[in-house]
Amino acid sequence: MSLLKELKKLGFKLGLCDDPRRQQFNKIPDGYFYRNVFSPWHGEGYGQFAQYLKIAQSASVVSSDRCYILYALALQASNIDGHWYECGVYKGGTASMLASLFTRKKGREGKNNNNALHLFDTFEGMPETHPEKDLHQQGDFSDTSLTSVEKQVDTFISDTSIREFHKGIIPQTFKGLENHQIAFAHIDVDIYQAIIDCCDFIYPRLQPGGILVFDDYGFGSCPGAREAVDKFFTDKREIPLVLPTGQAIVYKMCG
Repeated sequence: MSLLKELKKLGFKLGLCDDPRRQQFNKIPDGYFYRNVFSPWHGEGYGQFAQYLKIAQSASVVSSDRCYILYALALQASNIDGHWYECGVYKGGTASMLASLFTRKKGREGKNNNNALHLFDTFEGMPETHPEKDLHQQGDFSDTSLTSVEKQVDTFISDTSIREFHKGIIPQTFKGLENHQIAFAHIDVDIYQAIIDCCDFIYPRLQPGGILVFDDYGFGSCPGAREAVDKFFTDKREIPLVLPTGQAIVYKMCG
């Protein structure tokens, strides 16, 4: 039995202490969301983000602060023409949030625009990993399936034509998409070679101002992710911006 359960059994109630320094935040708008600095991912989320966080958390292991980064950057990418990609879908939590946001984008663009949200995964778990660069093992995250993820994503959209699933191993699943222009890509594949392959395909097709989000960059469980991103951008003009969330983001420079 965990320590938390043991303490609860003994009648203890655990919670955050009310730091007297926090009293100052009670006097300003949205004071609840200040944790020294404004943090709109706390609780159920701030403003419109609250509804999208709820969607993501229905089937995601991505933390609320990382979901907020995705939400904000996807909204920004909504102003750029192009497809959206998510590489590494797992159970479809963030894919559901992105699908909901893409539906808003599609509504503004009209039915004549053929852009879509493309979702890439084996839907059977981690493929073969690099023995020296990765800590994950082949078969990790196998508790998912294409059928369950399709059902998860489609629960939150009315038009299933806005999403396309690509089952298999990257980069083979990129075949046939060479003419794509990409506005936004969420890369959450965890392992070295898959991230290199994603960058090789997506970066040349990323629109000026387009955005890459690497979910795993700063996590100790995914050392190959950071090595892959750093290696790829060594000779590029863009510099990955590393965030305290563990993510790294890249904006495609114009010209």
